[in-house]
Amino acid sequence: MGDQKVEFPVIKPKHKLQINFLKGNDLITVPNFLTPFESEAFVKAAESLGFVHQGSLGPAKGEAYRDNDRVSVNDPQLAGIIWESGLNKLFRDIKIRGKAAVGLNPNIRFYRYKVGQRFGRHIDESVDLGDGKHTHYTLLIYLSGSSQSKSKSDVKSLGNTDPLVGGETVFYGSRSKVVAEVAPAAGMALVHIHGDKCMLHEARNVTKGVKYVFRSDVVFA
Repeated sequence: MGDQKVEFPVIKPKHKLQINFLKGNDLITVPNFLTPFESEAFVKAAESLGFVHQGSLGPAKGEAYRDNDRVSVNDPQLAGIIWESGLNKLFRDIKIRGKAAVGLNPNIRFYRYKVGQRFGRHIDESVDLGDGKHTHYTLLIYLSGSSQSKSKSDVKSLGNTDPLVGGETVFYGSRSKVVAEVAPAAGMALVHIHGDKCMLHEARNVTKGVKYVFRSDVVFA
């Protein structure tokens, strides 16, 4: 799937973004990072690539429970456009072990969760990309969910008219205490630290509609 060509939407630079710090610099949300049109266009592009089901061996085998659909592309240009559209400003003053954020992992993944699908509690590992580059943050951009724009009610999945219900991303601290519960909202970006400081988190069960997510990682060097 990684070599397929697809036409992605033109992403406009974003100004005056609202930044919500849910746990300092470790967990941040950015409402309306993508417009409703951009979110819907990404859904169509991902569907055109063709999703493949992804499961896991489950907790009994030492793996988090996972049931969703996935497709990925290696697209440095798209990664650069998303980064320059506003994320670069967000990470301007964030340093990890003296390293600065330089962009996004070009390995772009799209996730789809239908009714009954979820991703159990897990952590995201840091990835060594070579040349002194490592990922230290996960980037999720919700492409469906309750709209944050009054001009459009919701981004519907192709062939599905039901609005999304469920699919919250939940983060846990010590003793399984809930740190934050983030409901999917079309166009909202969520970034959280990963690697050895990653919080345990899960994607809850979707009970109605379809949840679509754009996924990449923030690279430091």
